[in-house]
Amino acid sequence: MRVYEERGIFVVVASGDFDADERDLLLSAWDEADERNLPVTVLDLSGVTIGDSSFLDSLLRARRRHLAGGHRLVIAGPLHHRVVLLLTVTGTLPHFETAPTLTDALRNNTPT
Repeated sequence: MRVYEERGIFVVVASGDFDADERDLLLSAWDEADERNLPVTVLDLSGVTIGDSSFLDSLLRARRRHLAGGHRLVIAGPLHHRVVLLLTVTGTLPHFETAPTLTDALRNNTPT
């Protein structure tokens, strides 16, 4: 997991398998996003190969926190087919703003 700021956007890059053991990593990233208080957070999931229900819960918490704070959360891909399956089967995919790649997300969401 890596976090950084680029062009006024908070970027979280996740990779590998995500289950309950990695849950705290994502929750810490959401805490840092709250502290930085930037208008957009981009979550790059292109390197995530699989996620379980705790991963989904972390994503939904991030979405809720960002909306409550008046901020946007954009998930960048390309998404692994297992991540797409998780979000599709649970009916949550349409509730997330997505971008095909991190580059697209940064280009299309840079604050003016």
